Amino acid sequence: MSAKKTLVKAIALLGENAVPSEGEVDIVIYGRLIQDIRPSGAKPAEGTVIDMKGRLISAGLINGHHHSHEGYYKGRKDNMPLELWMNYVRPLKPIELTPREVYLRTMIGAMEAVHSGTTTLCDDTNVAPHINQQHVDAVFQAYEDLGIRAYVGPTLFDRPFFRAVPFVDEEFPKDLLAELDGTPMFSSSDLLAFARKTAREHHPKEKRVGYIAAPSAPQRCTEDFIKAVRRLADDMDLPVMMHVQETRMQVVTGQLWHGSTMVEYLDRLGFLKPKTAFIHGVWLKPSEIETLARAGVSVQHNPTSNLQVGSGLAPIRALIEGGVNVSMGTDGCGSIEGPDMQNALYLASLLHKLRGDYTGWVGATDSFRFATMGGAKALGREKELGAIEKGRIADLTAYNLHSLPFTPMNNPVHQLVRAACRHEVDFVMVDGETIMQHGKLTRVDEDKLLDEIAEAHVRLEPLITESERDVERLRPAYERIYRRCQQIEISPDTYPARFNH
Repeated sequence: MSAKKTLVKAIALLGENAVPSEGEVDIVIYGRLIQDIRPSGAKPAEGTVIDMKGRLISAGLINGHHHSHEGYYKGRKDNMPLELWMNYVRPLKPIELTPREVYLRTMIGAMEAVHSGTTTLCDDTNVAPHINQQHVDAVFQAYEDLGIRAYVGPTLFDRPFFRAVPFVDEEFPKDLLAELDGTPMFSSSDLLAFARKTAREHHPKEKRVGYIAAPSAPQRCTEDFIKAVRRLADDMDLPVMMHVQETRMQVVTGQLWHGSTMVEYLDRLGFLKPKTAFIHGVWLKPSEIETLARAGVSVQHNPTSNLQVGSGLAPIRALIEGGVNVSMGTDGCGSIEGPDMQNALYLASLLHKLRGDYTGWVGATDSFRFATMGGAKALGREKELGAIEKGRIADLTAYNLHSLPFTPMNNPVHQLVRAACRHEVDFVMVDGETIMQHGKLTRVDEDKLLDEIAEAHVRLEPLITESERDVERLRPAYERIYRRCQQIEISPDTYPARFNH
């Protein structure tokens, strides 16, 4: 069967630097690849013509960090730091979900991602405390059905989640500690076997919806397990994502447990390599930035969630100047209300004007690059994704120019980043296939899914409320641990992530 040819006519942001075209261009797509880009009408049209007059075409946005397992928790908490909040989306007694309910909760974020111009979404999804293959399959199926490019990384950790902070044995009541320690966990060997099997079946070099290795965080994994996941990723040529130094408390944890920061600890283990994204990277010092640049590790900026849980402001300008690739994500809808990349673009272009002289501020062009070429490089796909160029995969997003954010038009990138929102996103193409047209998803019935999600929530909400009450038993101990860690000094050359750190 011969590949389909498509011609998209629009004003476009071209190349890795997203330079606006001079007038409309014809983007010729053969199968999944961009075959040619030429002035509109220069040659007779062949194949299917998609006339995007009055639209601005850009490379699709790459959301490098999301948690689909938080889908039913949208809007439930506020004004709580990460270490106190995160337990609520990981119930002590897991809520029993059907595979269909897992499919629906995945769709909650996936549909919003597409509406906000996202063509690639990385999902760090929780499958604890036991591996349910039907649930994993439901996540993959949701992304397959929607048509988005996705990297699915069922979270890997072999240390009990509640033990990922210091002073647990001192601050937790003995009876509660015994109960929590008695909760069964995956064995490391089972987790690794599951990861290897999933990678073989869904390798991202072969599948639009592929696997990514996702060791949760260094404080949630033993040293041997971290090394084993690194070997697996190297052996199978997989990208890796890991939460690292999102909060001040995580820096303190590294000092107490390893006599160094977590970045320094991971460097000693040989974990730092290209195609590895350290999610957040908020609390860093200059020497760590040098280490990350030397190793080719990306730092993934999540401005919306870092604000929501008060983690702080990552040293993005210092990372750029130090030679570290910066990508972008949103995080899950438990900590921030949805994976809207337009919100992330907007905030990233403004927040960093709080730091340093204006000559070093991060602006709209930087922000757009984080969400396109930065994301592509973090996944090891900087030659395939992230830009509109001949030979690249046709992952495209179009914005309606006949709208207030783009009227009058002066600088399309500045206005896309700082004025447009998801309502201006009109068209999305992934792998050369249109998955949203005129603001409507083409492969799924969104209205029907929204109704079904609301119905599922009616059953689940009382169970979620009950589980949150159960988690309250941990709150006093976590609060004491949080306060103790605040009193412990960290390296004075750490970039100030908060006004009062």
